Amino acid sequence: MMMLVDCSGCRTPLQLPPGAKTIRCAVCHAVTRVAPPPAPPPYLQPGTSQYYPPPRPSSYNHPSPPPVHGRKRAVIIGICYRNSRNELKGCINDAKCMRFLLVNRFKFPTESILMLTEEETDPYRIPTKHNIRMAMYWLVQGVQAGDSLVFHFSGHGSQQRNYTGDEVDGYDETLCPLDFEAQGMIVDDEINATIVRPLPTGAKLHAIIDACHSGTMLDLPYLCRMERTGRYAWEDHRPRSGAWKGTSGGEVISFSGCDDDQTAADTDSLSKVTSTGAMTFSLIQAIERGQGTTYGSILNAMKSSIRNSDSDLGGGLVTSLLTMLVTGGSIGTRQEPQLSANEPFDVYTKPFSL
Repeated sequence: MMMLVDCSGCRTPLQLPPGAKTIRCAVCHAVTRVAPPPAPPPYLQPGTSQYYPPPRPSSYNHPSPPPVHGRKRAVIIGICYRNSRNELKGCINDAKCMRFLLVNRFKFPTESILMLTEEETDPYRIPTKHNIRMAMYWLVQGVQAGDSLVFHFSGHGSQQRNYTGDEVDGYDETLCPLDFEAQGMIVDDEINATIVRPLPTGAKLHAIIDACHSGTMLDLPYLCRMERTGRYAWEDHRPRSGAWKGTSGGEVISFSGCDDDQTAADTDSLSKVTSTGAMTFSLIQAIERGQGTTYGSILNAMKSSIRNSDSDLGGGLVTSLLTMLVTGGSIGTRQEPQLSANEPFDVYTKPFSL
């Protein structure tokens, strides 16, 4: 079992491997020396199918956030699964483009952006399951009113059967870390428990998930169904079990690459220059073209951009093969970007801001 300890430099929670007495922080690079205490409970609570973060040391709730945390902070993940049967081409490009957008368009401090890609030289910034989990903890640590958070993931997504009855379609959505074949996937219940539920009043989180089966990847209570004409309605996805999937008063809005039963394309047909995720490219394109005034205008622009290039996207052969490999299911339909939120709102009057 792993345990959490606070970094001696920036107070970021670090997950200590069994038996280790030192650990280096991926954020400030300080080395923390500790004596491992007893292991905490596992992520999956005994006798349930609910994921919860393990209990944290009392010092985790430090009265002030670490110095690297500004009013804006982001976790950006791009995984190409290089030299494997699941290889993608454009996900690291997506991550770099997203970082450029956040820094130059939305004034995110570079030191408050945590990048996880296969190109990172720091072993704690490689997008393994362990490192992605720790990055999610880092994102919400010390969050308070006025903070703006971004979680971006570009890579493989999948599904697995849900047996608790809290999914409308009977499946949990999952993110695939670099080492998912050995360590397993990250389930939407855990993502919700880690970065959605703790969000306090006055704080906001935007998630941008460019992956297959990503429509409800954050398990948010409401999904926006939008027709080609632009008409929309909010679909209620609150679990029949009564489990709470919202926040602690904060606001969470998610853009995702496709519906839960669809695959997302990794293509060069949109940029015409290099491979990118169709969803990430269309989102950035909408913002750069001045179509990012409201959430409705962004979603319409994304859908139009992908629809107009649909004949070139091809559904994504690698992503489709992965879907069949992991779920045993069939290949999904064309991708339609989705919008979900913890509370419904008027998508054409609410201004978009990060």
